[in-house]
Amino acid sequence: MSTRTADWPQGYGHQPFGEVTSTLDLARAHAGHLTGPLWITATAQTASRGRRGRPWVAPVGNFYGTLVLPCADPARAALRSFVAALTLRDALRRVMGQGPDLALKWPNDVLLNKGKVAGILLESLTDGGRMSGIAIGIGVNLVAAPALDQVEPGATYPVSVKGESGADVTPEAFLAELAPAFARYEAQLTTQGFAPIRAAWLDAAARLGETVTARLPQDEVTGRFETIDETGYLILQTAHGLRRIAAADVYF
Repeated sequence: MSTRTADWPQGYGHQPFGEVTSTLDLARAHAGHLTGPLWITATAQTASRGRRGRPWVAPVGNFYGTLVLPCADPARAALRSFVAALTLRDALRRVMGQGPDLALKWPNDVLLNKGKVAGILLESLTDGGRMSGIAIGIGVNLVAAPALDQVEPGATYPVSVKGESGADVTPEAFLAELAPAFARYEAQLTTQGFAPIRAAWLDAAARLGETVTARLPQDEVTGRFETIDETGYLILQTAHGLRRIAAADVYF
């Protein structure tokens, strides 16, 4: 049965599943026949993954979902990472209240009391060789977080909503906050462009103005986190001048 509340956004569908390999895997099956945005959720995942194909520990009780969104513009598609980050911040604030600290880590993590509580992964969807949409994968540690020995060395330590705030939130209740929040930010992006999304994201950015290290596949760049630009690229002030970075893992 699909999740529906009084605030469920008009035009957005929902398909819930039990145990699946990954909601991102299911999203690809919808690439050729999207009629509108579709949330795909699962109670458990057996092959969760994060950035660069890394495995994601996925215990039952956490939130696992992918929003399949029609989109034919690759450049604009990448901006949905910031839309999703703001969406997660708002949904987490609503279920936890004002006490815990929330911050957004470029490019796609949400921090709770300085630990990673949620991650976002964007994948392009194609139909007949042409881009037809994007899949926005979202994982949230609602009740449990991976042990430190299950995460990459040097990565931000994982935390859970329940562990940090005491809030006991079901995945269904979290989706009821997440879906309308995303619809609001998506409408803002569509009608007003990226500028207000960028400003709101920067207001919540972790380590803005501080020294961070961006690890690329063949390079490592350390500098002061100056801003993100109008395309969402990370801007670092390094010893050799400004460096504009499209994608990387950030460490601090």
